[in-house]
Amino acid sequence: MTRVKICGVRSADMAEAASAAGADAIGLVFYNRSSRSVTALEAATVVRATPALVTTVGLFVNATAEEVARILDRCPLDCLQFHGGESAAFCRQFGRPYIKVISMRPEVDVQTELQEHSEARAVLFDAWRPDAPGGTGDTFAWGRLPALQRPWILAGGLTADNVGTAIAQVAPPAVDVSGGVESAPGEKDPIRMREFVHAVRKADKRKHEDAAA
Repeated sequence: MTRVKICGVRSADMAEAASAAGADAIGLVFYNRSSRSVTALEAATVVRATPALVTTVGLFVNATAEEVARILDRCPLDCLQFHGGESAAFCRQFGRPYIKVISMRPEVDVQTELQEHSEARAVLFDAWRPDAPGGTGDTFAWGRLPALQRPWILAGGLTADNVGTAIAQVAPPAVDVSGGVESAPGEKDPIRMREFVHAVRKADKRKHEDAAA
């Protein structure tokens, strides 16, 4: 089945609703320019409310090593996600599995990025906009994605309306959603989260039925 990560969770209630909807992972944003950002104390509260089998992921954008370590001292995250220009050496120094985001800029050399981050638990492909590192609600041309034999995640403008098409076209092992399940910036909507996960599961079922036909 396609795994589902719901990013930008900001409260215990949001975490519980995401889990109830069927999320496999939740993301906590440690980037103060984002409407979805949380403090270390807020994140620790969210992590405590998250069921044990739901992975907690901390998202950083060009943070210093000291900033990441300070968050980890206060918040026992399962995994880290790096959304800036971080090197592989920077990403792996914290003793946690990590996800490296590849923003699909027009000039990005995807193969070079993949080689640089060969130790990443997964790579996440996201839409690019010059004024924001992510969470824009934009999609990108999925045809630009390379064929991969390693874990990867599709993000960028996904909603309950288009995630089924994405799964049919490129079969991502996992999908990541944030704004697509919100009623307002930073406010996750329980109904939209359920609808999104339902759309993913429906697409999975259709894909397996087509494979068996």
